[in-house]
Amino acid sequence: MRKKPSKPLGVALLATAMLATVTATAGCSGGGGGTGGEAKAPADPKDVSGTITVLTHRTDLVQSGAMKKYAAEFNKTYPEVKVKFEGITDYEGEVKIRMNTENYGDVLMIPGVIAKNDYPKFFAPLGSTADLEKKYRFTGKTDVKGKTYGVASFGTANGFVYNKAVWKKAGVTKWPTTPQELLDDLKAVKAKTDSVPYYTNFKDGWPLSSPWSNSIGSVSCDKLANDKLADDKKPWAAGSDLNVIDTLLYDIVHDKYAEQDPTTTNWENSKNLLAKGKISSMLLGSWAITQMQDAAKKAGENPDDIGFMPFPVQKDGKFCATLLSDYQQAVNIHSEHKAAARAWIDWFTEKSGYAAKEGAVSALRAAPMPATLKPYEDNDVKYIERSEAKTGDVNAIDNASEIGLGKPDYRQKLVDIARGAQKGSLADYFAELDKRWGGAAAGAGG
Repeated sequence: MRKKPSKPLGVALLATAMLATVTATAGCSGGGGGTGGEAKAPADPKDVSGTITVLTHRTDLVQSGAMKKYAAEFNKTYPEVKVKFEGITDYEGEVKIRMNTENYGDVLMIPGVIAKNDYPKFFAPLGSTADLEKKYRFTGKTDVKGKTYGVASFGTANGFVYNKAVWKKAGVTKWPTTPQELLDDLKAVKAKTDSVPYYTNFKDGWPLSSPWSNSIGSVSCDKLANDKLADDKKPWAAGSDLNVIDTLLYDIVHDKYAEQDPTTTNWENSKNLLAKGKISSMLLGSWAITQMQDAAKKAGENPDDIGFMPFPVQKDGKFCATLLSDYQQAVNIHSEHKAAARAWIDWFTEKSGYAAKEGAVSALRAAPMPATLKPYEDNDVKYIERSEAKTGDVNAIDNASEIGLGKPDYRQKLVDIARGAQKGSLADYFAELDKRWGGAAAGAGG
């Protein structure tokens, strides 16, 4: 089931309320009392033993037996550790409820609803960030006061997955360098092919949240772009990353380059549709490339027709693409087998080959970029490993404003305005968002 970087919650108000429930419970018997202690990397594999439970959103890998194969390889190094897996379909929803108790596995992917500043209440520190950041990418994502609380399962570069055969048929052979060029290209796809130029995946929601918000930094080519939101009273002002990003989405829908009825979209089917050329493009992370290629193979299509291109903005003549963490692996602070849990995280990150198999960016700095990103490498796309230093502050403002940069609601409304399903204009909506964000920032002392 897990086919994306994260699975955002559906309704912003509900998510905020549930977050309040989780954090409030943190001081009670479950979720936050904390047995304490660092999850240290074991010096000798022979000294590590115990049974650990790993909670995972990758239900597909659990069901296929792939995770058992990983565990079998792990046991060649750690024979005294037994690894059990729980594949959870509604990962975000179920795990955040379980985190009101102490029973949320030994190893888990950190749910997006948990505020960064609350990580020490739920997870065992893995070591100092100063040490771990030398080895791993994305440590800033889980850094709290100099300690790291999670290691990325892998990373992803942001961009548009597209069907090259469709674009060639439309007469488009070069990547668009501006939003207007992209709109012109989508217009050509609509005029010269039977393909839907762009697919929003509106109904599933998450494709309107993380892939678009993950483009913050790609527009400005600024690794601090997301951090700056903590001090920005008008993030949707003309020329800003969010203004450019959301204006492009609005224009795609308003100009009728998206699916006719976005309320009927289907994520799983969209992979087949893109593979077959029924739709031409979707904004996603590079993690999606292999899934689209697999869909092409199953459909009897050419997997080489699956392309990947950066967000259509250049800085000093170069494209920039944000490089971001997927789910972060953490150790339950209540785990009785922290050494075994840490051993699994270290092995899975460094030795399993998982990131390479998924065509994703390894969390290991020493690892090469995956073959899926060869188009970026060949075209000298600049990677922007986005800073997470102020993510806690940004999250606090985001929650207080009830906008939800990592949730689908506000962009679903944007799409509805663009297609005439809700009243309003783009300018008025941006003004409303700025007012809400600015008010929340002022209230937070930003």
